[in-house]
Amino acid sequence: MLPVLALCWLAVFFDGMDVNIYGAVMPHMLDDPGLGLTPASAGTIGSWTTFGMLIGALVAGNITDWLGRRPVLIVSVTLFSIASAVCATAGSPALFGTGRFIAGLGLGGLMPLCLAMVMEFAPPRRAALTTGLLMTSYHFGGMAATGLGLTVAPSVGWRWVFWAGVLPAAIVVPLLYKVLPESPGVLLARGEPDRADAVADRFGLPRPTPVEAPASGAKGRFDAVLALFRPESRWATPLLWLASFCGLLLVYGVSTWLPQLMRASGYGLTSSVSFLLVINAGGIVGMLIAGRTADRFGAVKVSAIWFLLTATGALLLKSHLPLGITYVVVAFTGVWLFSAQVMVYAATNTVYRGSERAAGLGWVTGVGRTGAVLGPWMGGALAQGGNESWGFTAFALAGLLGAIAVSLVPLAARLGSHGAGASARAVKASPVTAADG
Repeated sequence: MLPVLALCWLAVFFDGMDVNIYGAVMPHMLDDPGLGLTPASAGTIGSWTTFGMLIGALVAGNITDWLGRRPVLIVSVTLFSIASAVCATAGSPALFGTGRFIAGLGLGGLMPLCLAMVMEFAPPRRAALTTGLLMTSYHFGGMAATGLGLTVAPSVGWRWVFWAGVLPAAIVVPLLYKVLPESPGVLLARGEPDRADAVADRFGLPRPTPVEAPASGAKGRFDAVLALFRPESRWATPLLWLASFCGLLLVYGVSTWLPQLMRASGYGLTSSVSFLLVINAGGIVGMLIAGRTADRFGAVKVSAIWFLLTATGALLLKSHLPLGITYVVVAFTGVWLFSAQVMVYAATNTVYRGSERAAGLGWVTGVGRTGAVLGPWMGGALAQGGNESWGFTAFALAGLLGAIAVSLVPLAARLGSHGAGASARAVKASPVTAADG
């Protein structure tokens, strides 16, 4: 388990760094007359990034069972690394936005793949905790991005911060190629049972069975999507999508616009960027707390409560509080905000079977990316109109809706199971009824 977690942790670290770099340097980019960036175009570019993530998540979640998880993960990391170089050299908002869209394609594929790998290799009854540990890396990456925004951007310019985003291609890709194992289930589906059993034995996993292996071929990938709407999960699936939509609207809306929103609220430039550092530090603590708590009480309960607490924190940030109190509120909001979304991912483990996990996670993250598209765009539209304070109200409403959606998932799963059981009993009884007739 440890090599898989460590490598996925490193990959997601650079994911978090790349996502947060934009928000960390945006104030400097807006002040750069040579680039010509406006608040409205900055928000649109943020949405291009997350639109790329939407496509990347949907594509990766469906081709990974065909090509293998390790090759797709390597391509994802390479893609967003190259895109960072495009952003570093961009001379116009259009070219910069193209680079961010390409980065989004790679970033969108990376997260569901790492989550699926870690869940598959996690010890029994430790899926939520392991997921939380993995996602701490996202926030360490966010803190690294903020550190670069506070130190490198003011001294040598915002472009050098994006050059740092090229590092994953040199550091992570060789390690993934040499060390990361392939999924036993994927190996079995590709007709390599000996390799599948060898990987399972090496990592102390149960040997995969045909039922747990993802189906192969185009028809298999189509069937994997249809399986998300089998009777047991057909109502839970759209609720997970809605909860992911709300969670990712919060994650990417806050990651992109928090410094600028706080700056517009009257805080200094250094303090405004520092809030991004503080909220990611809170996110690390939140992942550890949420993971352990979810293993005991369930990911759904933790996610719902965390969404409600996030909504409370967003409403508090709408008020101009003393600086010290604001830092505390931002830190606690980080504890709740990011892990609320991650526990939605952990909740998929209770809804989908092993053969559906990659497709299920891909679609939960992919459809949720529509929220990630909306969040940055919404922040830019509000900033352009001078209505930044309404951004915190929108974030609070997203937290409330997310709490309602995820809390209904167990009820929807039970209703689906009862419906499936009733249908099965009816089918089983039908020959007897016909004979009696």
